[in-house]
Amino acid sequence: MRSLSRAPAAVLAYLWSGWGAIASLCLFAALWQAGAQVYGPLVLPGPGDTFATLSGMLAGSTAIPELLVSARRAMVGLALAVAVGSVLGLVAGLSLTASMVSRPLVTLFLGMPPIAWVVLAMLWFGMGDASVVFTVVVACTPIVFAGALQGTRTLDHQLKDLGRVYRLPWHMTLLDLYVPHVVSYLFPAWITALGTSWKVVVMAELLTAPDGVGAALAVSRSHLDTAASMGWIVAVLGLLLAVEYLLLEPFRREVERWRVTA
Repeated sequence: MRSLSRAPAAVLAYLWSGWGAIASLCLFAALWQAGAQVYGPLVLPGPGDTFATLSGMLAGSTAIPELLVSARRAMVGLALAVAVGSVLGLVAGLSLTASMVSRPLVTLFLGMPPIAWVVLAMLWFGMGDASVVFTVVVACTPIVFAGALQGTRTLDHQLKDLGRVYRLPWHMTLLDLYVPHVVSYLFPAWITALGTSWKVVVMAELLTAPDGVGAALAVSRSHLDTAASMGWIVAVLGLLLAVEYLLLEPFRREVERWRVTA
């Protein structure tokens, strides 16, 4: 009952905490409008023109299917990267030898330009979903792996001793001691991978797919339609912010409640 009574207060606190993000978006829109007045609508359409174009695109029958296609590819690739990177990073973090061996490999994969992976994916998988999803996975997995590895390697040994002294059950030791610490490293890696997944999806679709936001951007570029291009970009950024603040951020707050009560 107490948890139910606290739910409205938690929702209000979460909504109130979004004012800082809204203020930063308003500042960005103001700078965007100033740039539009300097360079003109052909080079940089203002927020009003861009959102008007985006509204027209959404009202039609083509924008939403393209956005759903890109969202599906990004989320599938991100889910695979999170699963593979988290598991491998946690396992590698348990061994000093595995950590030392994996570090240069992570550096190599992080340094590999995504455009190079796109070219290889085109040669290996052809045009379509497989190339896009593969590029997302190989671009995002090293980011998640590095976060999981760092979280496991920096686990405080005193926490382990504390669990042994108080003879905590294994599930309490795992959920109350280990998971909060590791997630504090994993969550920033997931956020970075989320942003990377959308960037990679659009870039890969631009070169390898006949549909999706990337393909639509290629069409608007060929028509010199800057307003439509900006509309697609704003739509992608809106979906990115929605996933972060409506899905990942509440999850982070739930997992890291110990930071508030500490």
